Amino acid sequence: MPKTPATAVISGAGQNIGRAIAVALARDGFDIVVNGRANQEACEAVARDVEETGRKALVVMADVGRSDEVARLRERVASDMAPVAVVVNNAAIRPEKPFLEMTDDDWHRVMDTDLNSAFYLCRAFCGAMVDRGWGRVVNLTGMNAIHGYAGRAPVSAAKHGLWGLTKALAKEFGPKGVTVNAISPGPIDTQHADASMTHHIKSQLDRIPVGRLGQPEDIAALTAFLCSDGGGFITGQMIASNGGAQT
Repeated sequence: MPKTPATAVISGAGQNIGRAIAVALARDGFDIVVNGRANQEACEAVARDVEETGRKALVVMADVGRSDEVARLRERVASDMAPVAVVVNNAAIRPEKPFLEMTDDDWHRVMDTDLNSAFYLCRAFCGAMVDRGWGRVVNLTGMNAIHGYAGRAPVSAAKHGLWGLTKALAKEFGPKGVTVNAISPGPIDTQHADASMTHHIKSQLDRIPVGRLGQPEDIAALTAFLCSDGGGFITGQMIASNGGAQT
C-alpha cells in the first residue's frame, strides 16, 4: 500500500460483507469511509469497529446510485480524509420479480445501485489514484455475473456489466499502477431483512463441496489481499470465492 496514510472507500459498508471488508482493510492500515444509504446506526457501529483498530473512520450516508450524491461524498472525503487509494464497490440490491412484470423503475433502480454506482465512484476517485501511481478497485459481482437467474434479470444484467467494467478499467489503469478486480462470492452466511433470502442462502449448503456457507470474513480476506502490495500482479480478474459451488 502507499507509504503515506491512505483511505479506502467502501460502499454498502453497514453490514455483512461490507462491514467485514471495512474492518479487514482498517487492520491493514487504511483509514475507512463507511458508506450506506439508509441505516446510519449500523454504519456508525462499523465506524466504531474501524476505530478500535486504531484507524480513522468517516461515515457518509449517500445513495451511490446517484451521481450528485457521489459528488457530495467525494467532497466530504477530500476535506476530512487522507487520499483515497482503494474503492470497494459493494453496494447492491437483489430484488426478485418476473421479467414481464417489471416496470422501468424496477429496472433502473437495480442498474443505479448495482452498476452505475461503480461508475460514479470509480470516476470520482480513480483519477487521483492514477496521478499517484498506486490504487486498487475491487468490485463485488456475485454469481449473478456468471449465471443468469430467473426473476433477477436486472441483477444479472447489472452484475455482468460490472464484470465488463472491471475488465475495461483494468486495461486502462493497469499501466498507471491501479489494479481493478472483481470478486464473485458464493453463498455467504449473512443477515437479510428478507427472511426468504436468508432461507435461500442456507438451502444451497448441499451444493458447496467444502461443506459450509461462506463467511463475510472470507470475502474480506480476499479483498484485503487484492488491495495489498502482494496483489499487485493481479488485475482484470474475477475471483470466485464460493467453496467450490459451480451453479
